[in-house]
Amino acid sequence: MLSLRLAVAVGLVCAVYCPAQNDNAVPVEDKRVFGVVPNNRTTEAELPFASISAERKMTIAAKDSFDWPVFPTSALFATLYQLENQNPSFGQGMQGYAKRFAGAYGDQMIGNMMTEGIMPAMLHEDPRYFRLGEGTMRHRLGYAVTRIFVTRMDSGRNGFNFAEVVGNSAAVALSNAWYPDTRDVSDNVQKLAIQLATDAFSNVLKEIWPDVKRRLQKKQQQPRD
Repeated sequence: MLSLRLAVAVGLVCAVYCPAQNDNAVPVEDKRVFGVVPNNRTTEAELPFASISAERKMTIAAKDSFDWPVFPTSALFATLYQLENQNPSFGQGMQGYAKRFAGAYGDQMIGNMMTEGIMPAMLHEDPRYFRLGEGTMRHRLGYAVTRIFVTRMDSGRNGFNFAEVVGNSAAVALSNAWYPDTRDVSDNVQKLAIQLATDAFSNVLKEIWPDVKRRLQKKQQQPRD
C-alpha cells in the first residue's frame, strides 16, 4: 500500500512540474528538497569522482538521522500505522500513538545509520546519490529508482548496493525488538519493501528537485496580469 502511494506521489509531482527533457540549466544543490527533505548526500554524476572517508559517511548518516524533518515524517508514519491499527498490542490513544511514533523514528534512524554510514564504511561503498540531471525524464526516473540496487564503490566502479539491501535488512531485523505483532517472514519482507520503496522515492525527489525548482521559479517570474 505504501509503495503504491509513493508511486502515485512521484507521478503527480512529475506530471505537474517535470519537463520532458533537460533544459541544460546548471543545477544548484540545495540542502533540502522542497525546503524540507534533507539533501545531504546528493552530488552530480558528471563531476569527477572523488571518494569520501568513512568519517564523512557517518556524518552524512547522522545528519539524515537526527535532522528535524525526521520527526514529522515519523509522526506521519505513526498516524498511518494508528489508522491501520498495525501492531494491535500497542493499543490506540496517545499511548499507542507514542509507541508507533517511537518505532517509526527508530526505523528511520537505524535504517539511515546502516545504509548511509555503517555499511558503506565497512563495504567501501559510496552512500551518495549521483544525480544524473540529463536525458529524458523516463530515463532519469528509472536511473533514480535503480540506485537502490546499484551504487558507486570507493574505487569509482559501479557495484551492487549491498549497503542499501543488507543495511535495511539488518534494520528490519532489529525492529522486531519493538514490533511484537509483526515478526513473521511475510511481515519482515513487507517492512523491507517499504524501506526500499521509501529510499527509491527519496532518490526520485533528489533527481527531479532542481527541475521542479526551476519550473516554480519560472512561474514566479512570469508577469501577472
